[in-house]
Amino acid sequence: MREYHCPDGPVWCALLFRLQIGETLATTIHPVASRSRSRFILAALLVVSVFVLLAGTFYLFPDFYVTRAQRYRMWRLGLESHYVTLNGYQIHYLVAGEGKPIVLVHGLAGRAEDWLSIVPELTRKGYKVFAPDLLGFGRSARPDVDYSIALQEDIVHEFLDSQKLQQPDVAGWSMGGWIVLKFAAENPGRVHRLVVLDSAGLKFEAVNAGALRPKNEADLAHMMQVLTPNARPIPSFYARELLRKFADEDWIVDRALKSMYTGKDLMDGKMDTVKMPVLIVWGDKDVLTPLTLGEQMHGAMPQSVLQVVHGCGHLAPVECSTRVSMAMVQFLEANPPMPPARNELVRQ
Repeated sequence: MREYHCPDGPVWCALLFRLQIGETLATTIHPVASRSRSRFILAALLVVSVFVLLAGTFYLFPDFYVTRAQRYRMWRLGLESHYVTLNGYQIHYLVAGEGKPIVLVHGLAGRAEDWLSIVPELTRKGYKVFAPDLLGFGRSARPDVDYSIALQEDIVHEFLDSQKLQQPDVAGWSMGGWIVLKFAAENPGRVHRLVVLDSAGLKFEAVNAGALRPKNEADLAHMMQVLTPNARPIPSFYARELLRKFADEDWIVDRALKSMYTGKDLMDGKMDTVKMPVLIVWGDKDVLTPLTLGEQMHGAMPQSVLQVVHGCGHLAPVECSTRVSMAMVQFLEANPPMPPARNELVRQ
């Protein structure tokens, strides 16, 4: 051990002792601290690199991450993906829950996943949910056909038969509402209770229907303004991905709209056979299929209940899902059926 002579008194001796201790600690601790700092810097660089990589791939391929997030949500909800062949076409559908069956039919350019915000309340209340992708949409086949309402109604009919659903509850949104309304009118014994949400199906001046075929970012922004009063800007990198998807199925949307414009499947004057309990749900801010259509349907089906969802547009089942799903369950569970009424569902 090194010894130090302190000729200048105790103060200098104490200082010299502290310097020696510092020197010893420095030579002992410094290599350890240096290694720790190096490991920390390497870990930080790794985290930054991973973040930059993920941000870059999200920028380039946003739909990949959106789809994976959606699939994870489906897994959390217990949704299972299946296929069935109907009239020679492969049809994809989702199933979740156990109990009383309910079939959910999406709208134009939609898919089964559009119902994800509604599914939890239904399964929690003891329903087995079936949500098919209509022909030409989602993961279903895309044959060279007219994509008319009548054709899609046949697909829904065949789907019920394939799942051995004799008299389920049936719900349809937008074009899906038109499809299930036509099905219920022509097959009243096959529907237990009917729900239509912001539905098409009656003759009206569809001034905003063209918004469903966006060709550029300005069109896409306009489409969102038509669909919801709460539209938010879409980042350009994600807008490009959405536009690619719309372009991919534009020919199908075009054929469906052309078939609708012929008027051959309109339901005006054809709802007198719809005798089962009916719930009509409508966003009061809907400018694609305006509330006046819901009011006309309510008048044509005197046993129906009209629920007007305040502050919501055509996307009421998504942006106002809590109020919509609760209204659906209340209607489906009512025994005896709810009496005819018009109710205003205001935001709490």
